[in-house]
Amino acid sequence: MILMTLDHARDFFSAGDSHNYAEPQLFLVRWLAHVCPTVFIFLAGTSAYLYVRRRTLGEASRFLLTRGLWLVLAIQLLVMTLPWAISPVHKLPVGNVIWAIGGSMIAMAALVWLPRWALIVFGVSLIAGHNLFDAVSPVDFGALGWLWVLLHEGGGIAVGHGKTIYVLYPLVPWIAVMAMGYALGPVFQWEAPQRRFLLAGLGLLLILGLIVLRAGNVYGDPNPWQTQQTVLATVLSFIDFQKYPPSLLYLMMTLAAAFLALAAIERYPGPAARIITVYGRVPLIYYIAHIYLLHALALSYVLITFPGLSWIARQPTDRPAGYGLGLPMILLIWVAVALVLYPLVHWFAAVKQRRRDWWLSYL
Repeated sequence: MILMTLDHARDFFSAGDSHNYAEPQLFLVRWLAHVCPTVFIFLAGTSAYLYVRRRTLGEASRFLLTRGLWLVLAIQLLVMTLPWAISPVHKLPVGNVIWAIGGSMIAMAALVWLPRWALIVFGVSLIAGHNLFDAVSPVDFGALGWLWVLLHEGGGIAVGHGKTIYVLYPLVPWIAVMAMGYALGPVFQWEAPQRRFLLAGLGLLLILGLIVLRAGNVYGDPNPWQTQQTVLATVLSFIDFQKYPPSLLYLMMTLAAAFLALAAIERYPGPAARIITVYGRVPLIYYIAHIYLLHALALSYVLITFPGLSWIARQPTDRPAGYGLGLPMILLIWVAVALVLYPLVHWFAAVKQRRRDWWLSYL
């Protein structure tokens, strides 16, 4: 959650292109945060498995369905449409990580009925094979092209009256990631040495496979790496994988990072770990609050630096020309936002710990 905040602070306050190899600092900030959505969705699947362990499959299926619908229809479309663009006028509904988590939960409501081996086959097949369909276009499906955008390609879907929903996170690969998190749920009940050994081994195998696939530019990402003017830029090109929609190599990289981090982090309990895990206990509340806070800070910066709202007419997307702060200020904003929101998440985590109201499971 904290690393995600750094990426969103960069998104709100940077004027640079995070894919510009001439700005390696911004590229690496963005690249480090790539792991976040994969970890969120994978561990949401693991949480679903632990939930199922305490209930019947029917109860778990109903909960996943209702919570998924809640995330998609209430949180994504109603709560999170407003703050993503800096402009207070021009709003475009965006299907981002909340949509992906909610949509994947809806799919998992059906998938939990499958045996574990079938979930593993399903997850591995979709993660490894979805790039085989990159050449398929929404126009190939005629009037149902919007469904291909929703599931595989991503992009804009017209919903009438000049309105568009933009799907950043098409569902097919993310459903597979959540299914893998569910299928590997039993691993998190193993003894710590065996768990760490398996997770570290999976992470290293994924890295090795990624290097082999990427070196040959054969399969796994639609954007091949190319030799650049400097060694550093060439390295950045090699690790620059497509996120929207996520390529196989992107998922291999981020799953490898997740497995290695999960294997390593539990070795280091202590005060810092206890503070950091507070953010993870109430991720939805923190997610909503940090986006609204960054939105308010960015809008305040615009109004102070570019007086008036005439910039909306000139550049109606979300920010005026000349907008942007340097990396040191972005880092300062990142730390400040995380610290300011700590009392909120600490309080709400305590509320969830001492109360068992049904509605708290949806927040």
